[in-house]
Amino acid sequence: MRFGFSTAGESHGPAEVVIVHGVPAGLRLLAEDVDRDLARRQAGYGRGGRQKIERDRVEFLGGVRHGYTLGSPVAMLVRNRDYANWEHRMNPAPVEDPPAPITLPRPGHADLAGMQKYGFEDLRNVLERSSARETVARVAAGAVARRLLGEFGVRIFSAVYRIGGVTMDRALAAAGAEKADRSEVRCPDPEVSERMKAEIDAARRARDALGGEFVVVAEGCPPGLGSYADWRDRLDARLARAVVSINAVKGVEIGDAFEAARRRSSEVQDEIVRRGGVLGRASNRLGGLEGGMTNGEPVVVAAAMKPISTIARALRTVDLSTGEEARAFRERADSCAVPAAAVIGEAMVAVVLAEAFLEKFGGDALEDIRTSYEHYMRRLGLSANRPDA
Repeated sequence: MRFGFSTAGESHGPAEVVIVHGVPAGLRLLAEDVDRDLARRQAGYGRGGRQKIERDRVEFLGGVRHGYTLGSPVAMLVRNRDYANWEHRMNPAPVEDPPAPITLPRPGHADLAGMQKYGFEDLRNVLERSSARETVARVAAGAVARRLLGEFGVRIFSAVYRIGGVTMDRALAAAGAEKADRSEVRCPDPEVSERMKAEIDAARRARDALGGEFVVVAEGCPPGLGSYADWRDRLDARLARAVVSINAVKGVEIGDAFEAARRRSSEVQDEIVRRGGVLGRASNRLGGLEGGMTNGEPVVVAAAMKPISTIARALRTVDLSTGEEARAFRERADSCAVPAAAVIGEAMVAVVLAEAFLEKFGGDALEDIRTSYEHYMRRLGLSANRPDA
């Protein structure tokens, strides 16, 4: 089975669950490998009150024994501590005196379209699953993918380069992405970080929210992941689909795509050079991808995230129970979730790269994959990447 994952769970339900399939046997995997990224997702300036309640920790339910994967699906659970406050409203079993339905859909959210699609009369049936709380499970899956890729020297970072009207050069943000964890807004420039925090504070005082832009960088990818042979195998398309699936992300860019569209070809292409007997590129304007395949340069994927749709200053809507004009339903939310989205972006990029990596070098056991990978790298005259530890 191809590497991938499925999630289940509602925002205020008992837990978030993820099953990762296609994981080879023999990969060392500990709870701390997953918990590290879960904690990074919870961090970030501008997060709401929910993050003060949750303490996300993974529990392995299957696929791991004594610290190593078994080749069977890896099942993980992250409990929602807030469920204790929502048990009556979210109990899977029938309850006496059920809560009144919510009928005030929020502009920008899945509320109205979801109610129309499924015939619901209570938008909680929509918002609980469409909530970004589901990304806890994505990050857990991404941590497994990151652990696998790390065995072959692939490292993945992210950085925020815009929040609201405050921005920094994206190329500089990408170059400094390894340091982004030091910043509360995941911006590697300390001065810009402070201005971003001030922008978030201003939005919070105005009972509003901010979006922004982030970049994900994957270093150490061998050339040839993905394929030009079929449109469904093109790696840039797969990455774009994965990243734009993140809540509130409305645009994805590979390399300098939009800037490249304004320039001549001679100013855009990454010229091929030889460095120390090894083929490489003089630049990386195309983000490490050509013809739907990695070319050996770092993979660079940027994304634009709109402001979240749940804000204290509720926008106009229509009460679906009366047909009258009203103000949208409000629930606690973040003032800015862009730093968290960047971590989720890392997870989605990791999953897609792991899938492509196993398509190229796949085997049932990690050592079989390593043998295939090292043979390929020798054929190309390249050094096989090794993990840091």
